[in-house]
This record gives sequence, C-alpha cells and structure tokens, in this order.
Amino acid sequence: MTKPTLLPVEEAKARLAALSKPVIRTEMLALADSAGRVLGGDVLARLTQPPFDASAMDGYAIRAADTPEIGSELTVIGTASAGHAFDGRIGPGEAVRIFTGAPVPEGADTILIQEDAEKLDGNRIRTTFDVSPGRHIRPRGQDFAEGETALSAGTVLDFSTLTLAAAMNNAELPVYRKPLVAILATGDELLVPGSIPGPAQIIASNTFGVAALVRDNGGDVLDLGIVRDDTALIEQAISKARSAGADVLVTIGGASVGDHDLVQGVLKSVGMDLDFWRIAMRPGKPLMVGSLGDMQVLGLPGNPVASLVCSLLFLEPTVRKLAHLPQRKREEQAITAHTLAANDLRQDFLRAKLSRDDSGRLVAEAYGKQDSSMMKILAKSDCLVIRPPHAPELSAGSPCPIILLRP
Repeated sequence: MTKPTLLPVEEAKARLAALSKPVIRTEMLALADSAGRVLGGDVLARLTQPPFDASAMDGYAIRAADTPEIGSELTVIGTASAGHAFDGRIGPGEAVRIFTGAPVPEGADTILIQEDAEKLDGNRIRTTFDVSPGRHIRPRGQDFAEGETALSAGTVLDFSTLTLAAAMNNAELPVYRKPLVAILATGDELLVPGSIPGPAQIIASNTFGVAALVRDNGGDVLDLGIVRDDTALIEQAISKARSAGADVLVTIGGASVGDHDLVQGVLKSVGMDLDFWRIAMRPGKPLMVGSLGDMQVLGLPGNPVASLVCSLLFLEPTVRKLAHLPQRKREEQAITAHTLAANDLRQDFLRAKLSRDDSGRLVAEAYGKQDSSMMKILAKSDCLVIRPPHAPELSAGSPCPIILLRP
C-alpha cells in the first residue's frame, strides 16, 4: 500500500491561509474596552479640534502691530485661562494675560510668551523680544475638523488611536467581532489539572497553551473540555461548536487514522471537507485541516510540543487573519552554536536557546533532546531552529533561520 504523500510546510501554510476568511461582523464597543481591537468602520470626528484659536503657551495675547520694536509697552486688561475665555476685545495698546489652552481673545493675533514680557507697575508690561503675527497660536481645526474621517476601518486601536477617537468625542467604536475558536481535547487517558491520575492516565495540558495563544492573537475561546474516545460524544461537542458560531474548531489528538483516533472520521461523517493532513514536519506530522460549513477545522497532534509548534505555525496566522490583525514577524536569522546533523524528508523545528556573540549576532543552541512530549524544554526555549527537508550537515557558526517563540 502506498504511503500518503507528506505536504511541505510552506504549501500547508499557504493552503490554510487561502481557506481563512476574515470575520466580517462588527459590534459597537465602549471606548474603554476597545484597546487591541480592529476598527470595523470609519470613525468621524464629532467636533472640530481645537474648537477655537487657542494659545499654545502661557503669556499675553496681543496685537503684533502694537509691538513694532523691543521695549513696546502694553496695558493688561484681563485674563484668559483654559475653560475661561476673556469676555471682550483687545484694542490698540492692550494685552490679556493668557494661559495654555485658553481661547485667543478677539482682536489678538499673536502670543507674547511670559518669558519675553517684563512686568511694570500698574498692570503694564514691556516686550523684551521680537514679536510677529501668529506665533504660539493653534488655529481652530488645526488637528481635525468636524465630519473628518480621522480613523479608517482596519485600524488597530492602541494608545494613540484610542486617544484620537476619544478627542473626536466618540464614546463607542465599531470594531470587528473577535474570532471564536472552539477547542476540543479528546482521549480516554486525559484528566483535568488537579486530578489524581490512574495508572494509564495523564493530565491534559495542551488546551491551556492553545487557548493562551488564541487570546494573545485577538481571538475568543470556547473550551469544549475533554471528550472521551466515543463517536457520539465527539459529535455532540462538534455540534456545540457549530451552534455557538465558532469560526474555528481546534481538535487536540485523535486526528490520525489509528483504531482509537476517531476525530477525523466523526468530522467527515458530519460533513467536513478535508483539505489535507500529514505534514512533512517534525514535530507535528499528523496535522489536519478542513472546513465544516463556515467553520474552519484544525486538528492538532496530541503530543504537547507538536501541538504547540503547529499552533504557532498554523493557528496563530489563522486567528490573526480572521481578526484583521497584521501577521507577527517571528522569523529571524541566527548562527548555530554547534554542528547540526543532515536532515531527512521532514522539516525540523528544533527547540533552542538564544544568546549573542561578541559581534552582536544571535546564536542558537539547539537542545540535545527534541522528543515531542518534552514540555519543559519548550518552556525554556527562546526559538525554533528551522532545518529544511534534506538539509545537509550544518557546521557550527553557520547561518540558520529561526522562529522566535517570544518576539
């Protein structure tokens, strides 16, 4: 019997990306809750900013024509501060004491900063610096005008864009709904953390790492829990994901075709269109990708490290695309700390720690043990060293591509 062909990693990533469709539904969200979200529509300014000609400095609002030379004297007739305008008009030879943010009084056309004014007796001042029209005045509408589109759909909301949205007097913003990722772990051997495992049981850990990655990339999680190796129970969990409107169903374990690997068969029986499975990579060969109606399906391997490496390579870009977020740049170049053996037909992702040499170059030191069940090594690692299929032996000090685990 001919073995199924293993799909190259880059082709698998491209095919999965082609299946992924960004979420189109939007929701109105309070400004205070919108950090990290993506605008689902243009946001207009609801007022003009500044709403009046405003002073940019503390000083005196004056008429430039009244100060033709240094030493010109003026009479101070009032005060203007932020929130308190001067009620009147400045005439020839007059000045108004003004503070930053205050409206410029009618008749004034420049600000004499307080450092350039000498106080005299009887509410009089004398200029000690040249004066020119328009200095230190922020004209009305300098920042934005009412009705202006200052933030466009697709903008990721961060500290600066949220500040702008607030200044434009928007209390709520239209944002794309977060993609919902349902996570289903299967296996008779699995128990939740805190349990006391029996002789043939283990603690289920993958869900927590996968869920953290989903949330870190703009998604929401529906945890379907642990389901035993029972076709009816697996079908019920899949139905729950569909009823909840999940955009992606992630299954952990059971996606292969062994006697106890039931997930792929159940998914096919309820209508899943299988796009591909079995990837030419290590760890992570038994990766399954398909679609069930509008819901994407991503079947991860059961081995913890394989599950998380596949999540990083395939689930992260999927969730970010659905969430309208830009893709993260994780690939970098390093040099290898020691000789790496020649590779076979599968692309390897070696867990490694990073340091820098005297020249500042990143140096990747791959761990000696790379078994896909060893979670402690992954937790200690800084990167994955990429070894392409059929790569020849790589001597110490040679360039090698890496994937940063913590960009």
